[in-house]
Amino acid sequence: MTAVVPRRSRRPRGLTAHIVLVLAVLISVFPFVWTIVMATNTTEDIYKSPPKLTFGSHLLENIRHVLDTIDFFGSMLNTLVVATVTTVLVLFVDSLAAFVFAKFDFPGRRTLFALLVGFMMLPLQLAVLPQFILMSDIGWVGTLKALVLPALANAFGIFWLRQYIENGVPDELLDAARIDGAGFFRQYWNIVLPMIKPALSFLAIYAFVGAWNDYIWPLVVLNDPTHLTLQVALAQLHVGHTTDYSMVMAGVLMASVPLVVVFTIFARGFIAGATEGAVQGS
Repeated sequence: MTAVVPRRSRRPRGLTAHIVLVLAVLISVFPFVWTIVMATNTTEDIYKSPPKLTFGSHLLENIRHVLDTIDFFGSMLNTLVVATVTTVLVLFVDSLAAFVFAKFDFPGRRTLFALLVGFMMLPLQLAVLPQFILMSDIGWVGTLKALVLPALANAFGIFWLRQYIENGVPDELLDAARIDGAGFFRQYWNIVLPMIKPALSFLAIYAFVGAWNDYIWPLVVLNDPTHLTLQVALAQLHVGHTTDYSMVMAGVLMASVPLVVVFTIFARGFIAGATEGAVQGS
């Protein structure tokens, strides 16, 4: 017989868990709240000792300064186009490659996958010079296309989806589809993709945030002021010997809004799919 744990002994554990969760949430939310505080105050308020911790009334003024200093909405449109196209293509290319790695046996599969995992351990900065030479050879330097092509074959995305497909898509289901005459692309589109929606939702968030926040590669390859991405444009707010941090934080706050929207949209699919899988598996 299993021992029944008294309610009184379970309450302290539950209370401790709630306290830890509340502290974790507060620590996670504080940087975002602090950004809003700085964006709504002046730089003088930020430099005060102790600093001002309450919301101010200068948000609209700081936003106006941002719009007067840089082409914010033009840069945001460039970034939105790059991030959206990159995310869609990453989901398509990485899921195709992951499906092949997970469910097809071909010569050199393990070697190729080992190389893929090895590439994940290399610093991204090592690829900047070869990528720039390639973009220069094909005449894409200074264009937004140069930001999309290097991000298509995402090593982490292929690794992540390969593990998910290998464990989450039964071989028997694919065998039954082949018996019914389904080809490779039909298996991929009608069977694999619907079953890996939670993994695709997570990868969509990962790819979109990565493309949105990318700074080094756009700074290197973009030389046309009309094609700047948002992160490069925001860096131009640091001008002169003094920096208006309230204006910078207002720009950062404005740039964070699309990320919150994208996370809200795709997080629902990720959580719903994970919950559905847990219910089916129980």
